[in-house]
Amino acid sequence: MSQLFTPARTRGFLRATAAAVALSSVLLTTNCGAAGESGGDPKATAAVPAGFPVTVDNCGVRTTYDRPPSRVVTIHQHPAELMLALGLKDRMVGTAFPDSAVLPELKEDYEAVPELARKEPSFEKVLDAEPDLVYGGYGSAFAEKEGRSRTAFADAGIDTYLNREYCGKKKVTMEDTYDEVRTIGKIFGVADRADKLVTDLKSRVGRAAGKVEGEPDVPVFVYDSGDKAAFTAGGKSLGTELIRLAGGENVFADLDDVFGDVSWEQVIERRPEVIAVYDYAGAGSVEQKKRFLLSQPALADVPAVRNKRFVVLPLTATLVGIRSAYAVDDLARGLHPESFR
Repeated sequence: MSQLFTPARTRGFLRATAAAVALSSVLLTTNCGAAGESGGDPKATAAVPAGFPVTVDNCGVRTTYDRPPSRVVTIHQHPAELMLALGLKDRMVGTAFPDSAVLPELKEDYEAVPELARKEPSFEKVLDAEPDLVYGGYGSAFAEKEGRSRTAFADAGIDTYLNREYCGKKKVTMEDTYDEVRTIGKIFGVADRADKLVTDLKSRVGRAAGKVEGEPDVPVFVYDSGDKAAFTAGGKSLGTELIRLAGGENVFADLDDVFGDVSWEQVIERRPEVIAVYDYAGAGSVEQKKRFLLSQPALADVPAVRNKRFVVLPLTATLVGIRSAYAVDDLARGLHPESFR
C-alpha cells in the first residue's frame, strides 16, 4: 500500500484581574444605572422559567442549572448544529472546530456565531468569550493536557457538558441521539422544541428505513482513513446502527470498539459491496480517499472498488447529533437506489 493517509481523528486557574474587572463593571452598572435603563446582568432580573432548577448527570459530572445558560461556547460542529436546530442561536457566543459543511438550513445561523478557532480553542480563548456553559462534542474538547479539563472550567465558574457518545458507554445507538436532544432541551428550558425535533428525526429515519424494508442487507465497509491499515467503524459505533437502518451490514460489526484499525487483507476477505467514506477536515479529501482505494491492485477485485460504489458521509452525520437521521436516508439511497426511484 502506498503511504497516503494516517488516522486523523483527535477527538485550572482563574484570571483574578479579569474577574475583578468584570465584577466591578457589574456593580457599577447595578449601582449607577437609572431605573428602566438597559444594562447589567440580564440573569439578575430575568424570571426563572418553569421547571428550574434542573439537575443533569453527564459523564460522571452532576450539574444543577438554576436557569437556562445564556452564553454558550460549543466545541466541535455537532453540538453547535444541535443547538441551532433547537432555535438557540441567541444563547451561543462562540463555536469551534467545524468538521464539514454545515446543514444548508442552519448555515446562516451558524455563520452568525463567532468562530473561536478552526480546531479546539485554548482555555484562555474560551474564557475570553465569557461563557456560562461549554458544550463539547468529542472528548478532546475537555483535554486535560491542553488545560481544558472540566475541572478547570468548573474552577473558573463555568459549567460544562460533553456529548454522551464520549461518556464511555459500551455501544452508541440512535436512542442516544434522541436522549441528547431531549437533555439539551431540558437544560435550556425548551423541552417542547426538543420533543418536536426528536419526532421529526424519528420520522426521517422511519421514512428511509421503510423504503428499504425487506431488501437484502448490503455489505458495507466504512473507510475513515489510513493506508497501511484501514481505520474503520466498529460494532459499538453509531455508524453500524445507521448502516443497519439503511438496509446494510457493517462488515466489521464484530470489531469490539467504536473505531479501530483492520488489515486490508480483512477488507478483501469480507468483500464489501459498498464503501462508506467518512468526510472530515484533516484526513484528506473524499476524492483523495477514493483515488487511493481505486489505485490499490490488491483491492481491485473487492466488489465495492470494482464497481466504484461509494457513499460519502460527513463525519458529523455519524455522531450523536441531528445529522445521524439524515445519514440513514443518504445511506439507504446509496445502498438501495432502486428503492428510491
